[in-house]
Amino acid sequence: MAFVDFRNVWLAYNDELLAQGQYAVEDISLQVGEGEFIAIVGPSGCGKSTFMKLATGLRRPSKGTVTIGGQAVNGPLKITGMAFQAPSLLPWRTTVRNVMLPLEIVEPYRSSFKARRDEYEARARQLLQSVGLGGYEDKFPWQLSGGMQQRASICRALVHEPKMLLLDEPFGALDAFTREELWCTLRDLHAAQKFNVILVTHDLRESVFLADTVYCMSKSPGRFVVRREVELPRPRDLEVTYTPQFTDIVHELRGHIGAFRNKDGKSGIAVPQ
Repeated sequence: MAFVDFRNVWLAYNDELLAQGQYAVEDISLQVGEGEFIAIVGPSGCGKSTFMKLATGLRRPSKGTVTIGGQAVNGPLKITGMAFQAPSLLPWRTTVRNVMLPLEIVEPYRSSFKARRDEYEARARQLLQSVGLGGYEDKFPWQLSGGMQQRASICRALVHEPKMLLLDEPFGALDAFTREELWCTLRDLHAAQKFNVILVTHDLRESVFLADTVYCMSKSPGRFVVRREVELPRPRDLEVTYTPQFTDIVHELRGHIGAFRNKDGKSGIAVPQ
């Protein structure tokens, strides 16, 4: 059974648009195995963020079904963690207290937080140390660099041990060197914990380096028009990004995106099976 299962999903944002047949995404179908890392790429406005809202239960489909972890998605999911381009750390909380926030508000942790606070804090500190933030646990966000803040944001998304991590352009605002460092951080966390990952990104190199499978979306209304498995062996290090095999995959994906940027949403590009 697929861990993430979208079956013929269409979404219009309100009843008026639905009546007019104007959809943000249309006919979305994909199945993702447990522990798999997928990336979604495509031109701006193609529906990548809409897909994320469907995957988190923040939006319900107008047509079709979304099933995650064997359960139909009918509302916000507790088994997911999310990180965005802006870390959005609370400035009055230390780094470790920012990371602990989900444990204060998500069940079953919330009801036992006071009694197990020391245990949960130890978990948060260990997670921060695992991403290179040892010694910064008691610093405030304004005392951290952008890359450090994003590391803390990813820790916050993972501290309650979700089964799926959703990442919406998490490294887009960082410089190239910091971005590549965080690719490796995410790679190592995924290898150690085996959670599912859905990454939305504009960076084709990022998608190929991190993902098992890359999906390309067409212009709005968004549809998956290319599915490309990444046959690069794991574990991957940054040296692989300079190899012909890596570059060929990036160029192939760029060619697909270039083709349907100049066409309508129904570009007709086949999805390989």
